[in-house]
Amino acid sequence: MAGDLLQETGGRRRALLGFAGWLALVTLAAMGGVLTPSDAWYAGLEKPPFTPPDLLFPVAWTLLYALMTVSAWLVWRRTGLVAGLPALLPFIAQLGANGLWSILFFHWHRVDLALVDLAALWVLVALTMFRFHRVSATACWLLAPYLVWVSFAVYLNATILLLNGPAPPG
Repeated sequence: MAGDLLQETGGRRRALLGFAGWLALVTLAAMGGVLTPSDAWYAGLEKPPFTPPDLLFPVAWTLLYALMTVSAWLVWRRTGLVAGLPALLPFIAQLGANGLWSILFFHWHRVDLALVDLAALWVLVALTMFRFHRVSATACWLLAPYLVWVSFAVYLNATILLLNGPAPPG
C-alpha cells in the first residue's frame, strides 16, 4: 500500500513536471510574438475586411497556446517522449514555424515570406493533428481552433500581401 502511494505521488510529480516542460516550450515559441509586437509599420498597412481589433490577438493566442500545451501534454503522457516522437516532432516543428512568423512579418516586414511560413505552419498543424489523433482524439481536437485560426491568418496575411506588396517600405 505504501508503495502504491509512492508510485502515485511519483506519477503526479512526473505529470506536473511534464506539463511544466510543455508549457515552457510553448511559452518559448510565444516569445516570437511577444518580442515582435505590431508597430507603426503595421498600423500603416492597408488591411483586409474582417481584420479583428488588435486587442483580440493576445486573447486568442493565449487561449490557443494553452490548448497547444494541454494537447502536447496529453500525447506525451500516453506515449512518453521517445515513443511519442513521431507525433511530437511535427508539434515542435510547428512551434518553430509559429515563432518565425512574427519575426518575418513584424520585425523584417516580409509579408511574402511570412505567408510562405504560414503555409508551412498550416501543413505542420494538420500533420500534428493527424498524428495526435492516433494517440488521443482529445489532443487532436484541442488543436482544431488553432488550425482554424491559422487558416484565418493565411487569409489576413495573403490579403495584406495583395493590398500592400511583398515587403512594404518601413
